[in-house]
Amino acid sequence: MPKIDPKVALDRILKKSRVHFYKPIQIAEILFNHRTKKKIKLKNLESYRNISKRWRDDISLRLVGRRSTSSQKFQDNLFEANAIPPSILADLGDLNKENGLVEAYVYKALQTRLDSVYVVWKYVKKSNADTFSLKHLVSLFTEDVGLKRSIDKIYEIAVYALFAAIVKALKAQVTLEVLNKDREILKDFEGFIQMVLGIDSKNTKLVMPAALYRAGVTNAADVGLDMWANFGPAIQVKHLTLTPGLVEDIVDNLPADKIVIVCLDSEKTAIEALLLQVGWKERIQGIITIDDLDSWYQLCLSKKYRATLGATLLKDVQNEFENEFPSSEGIEPFLQERGYDKAILPEGWEVK
Repeated sequence: MPKIDPKVALDRILKKSRVHFYKPIQIAEILFNHRTKKKIKLKNLESYRNISKRWRDDISLRLVGRRSTSSQKFQDNLFEANAIPPSILADLGDLNKENGLVEAYVYKALQTRLDSVYVVWKYVKKSNADTFSLKHLVSLFTEDVGLKRSIDKIYEIAVYALFAAIVKALKAQVTLEVLNKDREILKDFEGFIQMVLGIDSKNTKLVMPAALYRAGVTNAADVGLDMWANFGPAIQVKHLTLTPGLVEDIVDNLPADKIVIVCLDSEKTAIEALLLQVGWKERIQGIITIDDLDSWYQLCLSKKYRATLGATLLKDVQNEFENEFPSSEGIEPFLQERGYDKAILPEGWEVK
């Protein structure tokens, strides 16, 4: 078997990583501790498999404001043969041991990724009803290689902000009412009624505003729930091509009776055919395309609605973006602290 070039293997991880860079940070911190403390053996995976997750989390919290929430199995995929196994890590360690070359390369790549995020943040921050375009926002991700892996998150943000703004503007309400008037069961289960349903045996009806909620960070498989509503449907946002197996996974993993799918315009017909094929069409309440979203954004930002819907919508897009994506504020001091800012990368190691 031909020897794998360690830089090629590392670049593959960098290219696949989302903006939070958990796996590249873990690699860099293993190499940093190997170079500075010399207490781990890179060919001995057990000497760093678990502790390196703590090293990674300490730095990721500082630089991107989050720690990895993926399963232990997914996190340990980093050390598999098709990623960065101990043999390749040892080769990277040889390249890194004199001056921290590989560490500097990883963190400068992170800086470049965060700079790309900053460009998008600036667009979102400065946009108003006249200048904002959903399709332009999406294009900032599709046209940047470093951001393309995180495009699902910008779709989720755009969908959530839009849906939440419209539902709020409609002043939609949800009514929960206990129709069983049997006083004995109401008394016996009063604790349950109060704590689970939020009502009591004397007041058996509750009216509340309709609302949507984002599920937050999803796992790498991106099969689960993206949003749910207190008025019924679960919402799954997909920008990738769906297969029959993936459709079944999505529907089987969502307990809601009704599901709303948001997808690319080019995918709608194929998704409808797949849903029919796997027998799940009756569970789909609606299929919304990007063109649908874009037209609703334009309507919200039109002169007719911009003072009400538009202002709320743009503020929600900004808030959700800031909650989802890291800022670049902490990276420069970190590079200076470690001396990476002064590192001169050799030919072939330029960060793109």
